[in-house]
Amino acid sequence: MGTKLGNLKAEARNLARAGQLLPALAAHVHMLGHNPLDGDSRRKVADLLAALGDRAGAVEVYRAVAMHDIRSGHLPPAIVSCKVLVALGENVDDLVAAMAAAYAHGSRALAKFVARQAPVDLDSELAPPDPAAFVDSAALVAAARSRALDFSAFQQYPDRTLPVPFFSELPRKLFPAAIEMLRLVRADDGDLVIRQGEPGKAFYFVATGEVRVFAHLPSRPEPVERAHLHEGALFGEMALYSEQPRTASVAVVGEADLLEIGRDAVSRLCAEVPALAERIDKFARERVLRNLLTTSPLFKPFDHKQQMDLMKRFEGHQVDPGTTLIREGQVGQGLFVILLGEVEVTKQDPEGERPLARLGPGDLFGEMSLLTDAPTTATVRALSPTTILFLGRPYFHRLVSAIPALRAYFEDLARIRHQSS
Repeated sequence: MGTKLGNLKAEARNLARAGQLLPALAAHVHMLGHNPLDGDSRRKVADLLAALGDRAGAVEVYRAVAMHDIRSGHLPPAIVSCKVLVALGENVDDLVAAMAAAYAHGSRALAKFVARQAPVDLDSELAPPDPAAFVDSAALVAAARSRALDFSAFQQYPDRTLPVPFFSELPRKLFPAAIEMLRLVRADDGDLVIRQGEPGKAFYFVATGEVRVFAHLPSRPEPVERAHLHEGALFGEMALYSEQPRTASVAVVGEADLLEIGRDAVSRLCAEVPALAERIDKFARERVLRNLLTTSPLFKPFDHKQQMDLMKRFEGHQVDPGTTLIREGQVGQGLFVILLGEVEVTKQDPEGERPLARLGPGDLFGEMSLLTDAPTTATVRALSPTTILFLGRPYFHRLVSAIPALRAYFEDLARIRHQSS
């Protein structure tokens, strides 16, 4: 009876965690025999060879897999192999040079559209490994090296590669410094990489594996799932701007290799090439805007074209700390969406101004007075340099009149805020 590839991978992972390295290695050799396009098992073979003390075999496999990943369009996993090779005392200048040639800003190898190998189907079935297939540990290690180094299934590598977020903003000469600044995080199932509420000092790339993004909201007892991210995804990019509290938590699913880079490291890169700061700023703002479009309930009822049309109705403003955006008791002028930064909501009491809440990227405010046509019930001030999107009162009314689901969302939000005030 067959078993699913995903289940066999989980079994091999559990064997490795339990210290049963040879059975785990045998499982990955078996999986590679079933699917020679499985890059994950190739990297696991290298990891297990290193853990078993076969340093030479591990180095050979890591190098071969790194170059294969570079050529086939998988930069983040290639960086993982490089970081492990450095930890083993190896020089990786040749691999980093190959990365820079293929992926750096302005590289002729970059293209907007490139066909890529389809992900391995974890639901595909294969026969379970034969426990008696590798009774000789030396034979198993030799078979693992041979199979992991056999790339004959790959008939042709693509001539062009897709840009990789952040890395393809780097000029070629900065690639070695950037790779050196990255910290490899090898995390297990359930490990928290980012915790909601903590200050953001670094951002991350998913190099291999999977993470889930979730948030705790005051209005819900259970955490809300935001997304599942896989190879090539970037998260925590708000740390590029400030150490503002994280708006969500990120935990590992199964296992994952992550690449971490801190704000200070990015600042050093930008100091060397001032033009890089503008490219990274543009990249980060586009990332934040995309996140807003995909996660905000305001944009969810629309398809991508409609989202873009709606976004054109908003005005963007950069405001300084201390700027009053809404003053209590005045007529509401429109709806505000925070793109970057943080604001504080306060209310005037007989004893003075009382803080009600702090709002950050993705949060909305100003909807209560627009729905009721009553004066605003609170004051809102920027706490940090803040980028806001503003939608005027007339278009807001047209929007909620045309789409009942949006009106219901804003009414629920206003009710929750009224109760908490």
